[in-house]
Amino acid sequence: MLDKTEYWLDLCDDDLVTAKALYDAGRLLHMGFFCHLIAEKALKATVAKKTNEIPPKTHDLRRLAEAGCVVAELSNEQLGLLQELTPLQIEARYPAYKDAINATLTKEYCNRILSETEAFLCWIKQRLER
Repeated sequence: MLDKTEYWLDLCDDDLVTAKALYDAGRLLHMGFFCHLIAEKALKATVAKKTNEIPPKTHDLRRLAEAGCVVAELSNEQLGLLQELTPLQIEARYPAYKDAINATLTKEYCNRILSETEAFLCWIKQRLER
């Protein structure tokens, strides 16, 4: 299962590069979507290592954190980040929501989300090294 864990983390690294490029290009809605993907895949890496099974096919970050047995270790800030990322995954996919959510995304807000997502990925990687 180590290969599966590394697989998910490699995807995270690629998605982080993409999220940064999207931020730099001002494509904030898409950047938010990729931040959700990074958190999702990082949590799936945790599930793969912890359970030695294929992670559940879900985009629910809280459920993945529970499946990976890390939800109790998450700080309030990390829990808040997962909560903030959830609508970016769902609403970024549907035209009816795109304009509404895009209107709430400022450069400053997205800079914070991107920074916190990168920190979350680093935290997951450190945790998986134990």
